Amino acid sequence: MKVFRMIPIYIRDAFKSVFRNFSLSIASISCIVVTLILVSVAIILSANVNSFANKVKGDVTVVTFLNTDVTEEQLNETKAKVEKMDNVESVKIYTKQEKKEELAKENEVYENVVSTWADDENPLSDELLVKVIDLEKIKKTADEIEKMDTVSSVKYGEGMVEQLVHVFKVVQRVTIGIVIGLVIVTAFLITNTIKLTIFSRKREIEIMRLVGASNITVKFPFIIEGLVLGILGSILPIIATIWGYGALYEYFGGQLFSPIAKLVSPTPYVYTVSLILLVIGSLVGMIGSSRAVRKYLKI
Repeated sequence: MKVFRMIPIYIRDAFKSVFRNFSLSIASISCIVVTLILVSVAIILSANVNSFANKVKGDVTVVTFLNTDVTEEQLNETKAKVEKMDNVESVKIYTKQEKKEELAKENEVYENVVSTWADDENPLSDELLVKVIDLEKIKKTADEIEKMDTVSSVKYGEGMVEQLVHVFKVVQRVTIGIVIGLVIVTAFLITNTIKLTIFSRKREIEIMRLVGASNITVKFPFIIEGLVLGILGSILPIIATIWGYGALYEYFGGQLFSPIAKLVSPTPYVYTVSLILLVIGSLVGMIGSSRAVRKYLKI
């Protein structure tokens, strides 16, 4: 197709047009730069919140205390029943003998106390340490476990876990909304900025139409120009992302405030974000140009 054979020429002309309409091009590129920096911040924030959320989810355990008089057979039966539940990922037995040994290691006082307990006199209870698949359903799972005859009580940090899940969901939705909103606003700003460029070249477009140029032939150079503007506008945010996040990671030592809040490793994450920024910048530039040509000049 002739249009695609002309792509190298369109790219050359697009760069010429960028410098010929320098002030308008700077306005478009500035819009892209500011937006993509904010998009980068939102993406990085969202990724680290997800990482932190997954870390918290991995650490949350439903501690199931069994009755003190359960036998080993009943303990294994209860474990098997819990393992068959839909939302259960894994179950680990923590016996009262293991708890006794752990207490003895803590200090001499505990050691002296537990040394007087015979195996059949151990007042501690066996436990099941349950990991769930979906943290949002943890309460339902805990309630089902607690109804079992051999279970005395269940603890998982109820109240706090639900609040954390709610906070994580809110942050994720807000960051996604910010990214989408920023992209839409940028596309709108670029559309209006490119309208001015197109208006200044209206006579050129009229001549192209008079000599029989098709709609796609007229629109395509502007779409390529939008692509060039998008790529140029992506360069600074990409550099800021690679250098800035790497410096931030090194400054905080890979974690924020505590080992629980570990930051996502920069490599290869920053390169993935950079590719996303390049794609967004290119698409926004092309879509903005296409809309400006179609709506403003009614081509």
